Amino acid sequence: MSDANVTKTQLGFNLLPIELCSVFFQKSGVRLIDGVSVTLNSRGITVILGPNGAGKSILLRLLHGLETPNEGTVLFKGVVADETIKRKQAMVFQNAVLLRRSVMENLSFVANLYKPQQPSNLLELLAEVGLAEKQHMPARRLSGGEKQRLCLARALISQPELLLLDEPTASLDPYSVQMIETLLIKLQHQNTKIIFITHDLNQSRRLAEDILFIYKGRLEAFQPADSLFEKPDSEFAKAFIEGRLIF
Repeated sequence: MSDANVTKTQLGFNLLPIELCSVFFQKSGVRLIDGVSVTLNSRGITVILGPNGAGKSILLRLLHGLETPNEGTVLFKGVVADETIKRKQAMVFQNAVLLRRSVMENLSFVANLYKPQQPSNLLELLAEVGLAEKQHMPARRLSGGEKQRLCLARALISQPELLLLDEPTASLDPYSVQMIETLLIKLQHQNTKIIFITHDLNQSRRLAEDILFIYKGRLEAFQPADSLFEKPDSEFAKAFIEGRLIF
């Protein structure tokens, strides 16, 4: 992985800016995303905050092309995502979905979809997420934290330029949380743009360069992390940070 990462760093991250232009999305007559317009230029970690049902996961799915806007566009460096751009992205979901195979076979299956990799490279990737010694174990017998770390390793096989994560550390053990956060920080410095959903305000403080605050499908605030925590632009964001109920 190291040689490829060096090459990627030299080439630079080429999907920025990421733009949502007047994006609306509805399903079954319910508007879930309501006119979101924002441009993401930072190479740091962008965190999406908001209460349950705010539209955070839908926003991530729109960015990844799993959903299509009813109105508006999602642009990467000024163009709508084609298959080439989509292959530069990867997404990790909140609930781990794994093949009924060994830990290593979960990686090798995905690796063969891109380009065959040497077993030593995949073992190195497993070592990064603390699973090298469990490479032969059935993946579905891993603990919750281990499963999520395996999902992250699998997402990194394609060496994505954009990594989208939907609450990947929710309800995980502290060791897994720390390992995932450490790896995300490392990836950030290797020119992987990361967009990350979390409900954990302390985690947001640790990781975020900037924060999108979503409420009822609307973008209520988009600020540098320090600025949002000190003086949020939105009363809804302020209430959320202070732990008050918002309706």
